[in-house]
Amino acid sequence: MSNKMAYLIVMAGAALWGTIGIFVNQLNAAGFTPWEVVGIRLSFSAGLLLLFLLLFKRHLLYVKLRDLPFFIGTGIISIAFFNYFFFTVIETATLSLAIVLLYTGPVFVALISRFTFGEPFTGRKIAALVLMMLGCVFAVELLPAGSLSVSGTTILFGVLSGFFYALYSIFGKYVSGRYHAMTITTYSMVFGSLFLLPTSRLWEKSHLLTSTPVLLSSFGIAAVATVFAYIFYTAGLRYIESSRAAILSTVEPVVGIIIGLLVFQEVVTFWQGIGMALVLASVLLTVQKQKRTHPMALKWKGKKTG
Repeated sequence: MSNKMAYLIVMAGAALWGTIGIFVNQLNAAGFTPWEVVGIRLSFSAGLLLLFLLLFKRHLLYVKLRDLPFFIGTGIISIAFFNYFFFTVIETATLSLAIVLLYTGPVFVALISRFTFGEPFTGRKIAALVLMMLGCVFAVELLPAGSLSVSGTTILFGVLSGFFYALYSIFGKYVSGRYHAMTITTYSMVFGSLFLLPTSRLWEKSHLLTSTPVLLSSFGIAAVATVFAYIFYTAGLRYIESSRAAILSTVEPVVGIIIGLLVFQEVVTFWQGIGMALVLASVLLTVQKQKRTHPMALKWKGKKTG
């Protein structure tokens, strides 16, 4: 595969991640709460990933018992909660704002890694932190209006989505050298779904789950916005540097924001646009020197098991 084709495939995978807002809004409209939507995403994704590995990459399913706590961390503490806070902001505010606040995650990774792994806090990271904070202030219209355009709870949930998004990289770092990225992602989804199924009580809405529109949205959020996005990304990652791939993956928030504007007719003011641009700039500053940044897929070149 040529580098140009690899770049296109990586960008295609990131773009598919960016479509998630379509399916979240459809499931919200069908009567599901954000927590239930998380349960749908993780359960359907876990099933599809397990099926794929059983059919084509069975050796990637082998893991050591001692590493299960890390998969519990990535699946429950990170994926379950960052999705919940992210989906809640989509429901209570806008898709565009939810994406901007979620993408504070890479900067949280840099901050947490400083204290957890002793990674240096460079001038680039400090600049990224300043840009992120300034971007968020503009995105919620605290500047220049002097008043918030959304509730404090919505902002808190948005920042928490970025924080828990970052924890995937932190937990995953402990096992990234021992397992293939698909192994980590699959087991994270499995443990997340095992936690979500009983707590979301999806069976109480079985009458909704069996309807054709809901089934299509459920498979869409799992297949399009999760599994195929991941497969495309990792296929391209084999041929280009993961640091370059991380930069290309910023296509994801751009696609998400465009969908919010065009599909859901969201209105973004000039200053909110400036804020979004600043947050994206902070992400680029963070990932340019980092190879391990994207929590949803754990875009790291881990060793294959088996």
